[in-house]
Amino acid sequence: MRIATFNINGIRAAQRRGFDAWLAERGADVVTLQEVRAPVEALPEGVFGDYHLAYDPGSIAGRNGVAVLTRQPPAAVRTWSGSATLLGPGEPPTEVDAEQGTLARGMREFSDEGRYLEVDLADQLLTVASLYLPKGGLPAHLQKPGRMREAPDGGAKYDRKMRFLDAFARQLKRSRLEARARGREFVLTGDLNIAHLNHDVANWRRSQQSEGFLPEEREWLDQQLSPRTLVDVLRAAHPDADGPYTWWSWLGRAFEKDVGWRIDYQLATPALAKSVIGASVDREPSREERRSDHAALVVDYQWT
Repeated sequence: MRIATFNINGIRAAQRRGFDAWLAERGADVVTLQEVRAPVEALPEGVFGDYHLAYDPGSIAGRNGVAVLTRQPPAAVRTWSGSATLLGPGEPPTEVDAEQGTLARGMREFSDEGRYLEVDLADQLLTVASLYLPKGGLPAHLQKPGRMREAPDGGAKYDRKMRFLDAFARQLKRSRLEARARGREFVLTGDLNIAHLNHDVANWRRSQQSEGFLPEEREWLDQQLSPRTLVDVLRAAHPDADGPYTWWSWLGRAFEKDVGWRIDYQLATPALAKSVIGASVDREPSREERRSDHAALVVDYQWT
């Protein structure tokens, strides 16, 4: 079973850069997407080929949006908003009620933003989730005018991300345990906007006061991982490697020099993690061939 996760940074832009060809050639059984960034009616026709789409576009125009593509219609779909759009090959999109369940304390603030969707696969005892975690910003004491691309905000984006992390830790535990109660393994995939270890940032020494690599963000991710709860399967497959990175800035020659960050993950329950037989990043050969500022993370599981 092959699972790919890909922050496509806008489905319309990614399609112009050859997303549909990548999707057809990669042969994944499940593909999770983040930053789809399109209303349902603006999704390019036929872009998902023979896959079945479950999609939460969120309520913020041109932002966010998470999806899961599967070979068969999913057995169940859950979102924080309680609604989702389903789209099958050659079929019109259908908006459906999605299971919402009880949201963890603090999660409702983010429920309509199109940041989380999970499905139960129809042909495997597995729940697959797609997450787009807020990028955040710097805390107020690290914000220095003239050294930032954005205007200082007094730490507002940082505070919002930390509220999300606090609430999502509770929500993630709940989702994992509920999957287990249904007799299913669980894998969280997507763009976490946090690099975990020094191996995960090319210039880690200079990045220790950058959003996405702050000590408190890294500590939060530490707390979500353990051999008994969730395993970072790419790092387990490449324990001592620098990278492989999944994101590179469009600025300068970051991509050409492989000055990247690893911020996209597949975090699997232990039994599923033990079945991994391959994990890699689909880094394009050249800047001109890039489909997004991220690259797809692809993992093969010997799982039945």
